[in-house]
Amino acid sequence: MKFIDSIRHLLQKAHYLSLDVVAGAVFSHIMVARLPDGHRPVGWATTVLLGICVFVIYAVDRLYDAHKSEITHTEMTIRHRFHAENRATLRPVLMGLVAVCFILLFWLPKSVLIFGTALALVSGAYVWGVSRLGVSNTKMVWKEPAVTLLYTVGVWGSSWAQKPTIGWSEIGLGMLFLFIVFQNLLLFSVMESYEFPDTAYNLATILGFDRSDVVLRTLTVVVTVLSLVIFFMADDRFAQRAAVIEGMMSAVLYLIQRYPNRFLTNERFRWIGDGIFWLPVLIL
Repeated sequence: MKFIDSIRHLLQKAHYLSLDVVAGAVFSHIMVARLPDGHRPVGWATTVLLGICVFVIYAVDRLYDAHKSEITHTEMTIRHRFHAENRATLRPVLMGLVAVCFILLFWLPKSVLIFGTALALVSGAYVWGVSRLGVSNTKMVWKEPAVTLLYTVGVWGSSWAQKPTIGWSEIGLGMLFLFIVFQNLLLFSVMESYEFPDTAYNLATILGFDRSDVVLRTLTVVVTVLSLVIFFMADDRFAQRAAVIEGMMSAVLYLIQRYPNRFLTNERFRWIGDGIFWLPVLIL
């Protein structure tokens, strides 16, 4: 029993640190790198660097939000409280990981270096802009779409930058992934509004629950239809299997949307919603 409790405790800490999100980004990146035929070699340095960058960005964002909450005396989520309590450990770890990132640059192709520099500048401008906005600023409505675009570009662009050509099926799968990431973020906004009805201020509260529900259902239909189109029209088996995976990812998110009360308990929607990005493992 103690062993099971220890495992559960470790998994909870990993979840608070968003390591499940990091793993999902890495698995999705490997799937993209192997398109279209599933046999392309994967550049290990790019994959490792992507995972580290995702972790650093999430951790820094949470530490900043926790610091801002302490100044304004607003209530923190469990995840932010965990980062605040462990900031003394996290800060040197993050500095060490940043140093590792600089070392890994020597193993990156020139095209990825150029792409990564451009993405870093855009991401830095985004973080700077968000930090200057108040929590209740209406411009925060653009946060979810911006994160959707940056995350998708990071996962797919880092692979595409190394390829001489990109087929139509890859472009289609990239668009599907963009829709799925936005579906994930908007769904999380809705679920957080259910969790904290008095304090939540996000895209779902700005759009309203009815409109958010329509957008989420529309995204599910669009992803399902386009997944089927790619599945039946793509020439490569791996691209067809990737289309099935992305259709499954959207379907799981729709299931959470359809039965929200069942997934609010113990933040199941977060575990499962972030866990969908592990599904590419099934075809790797």
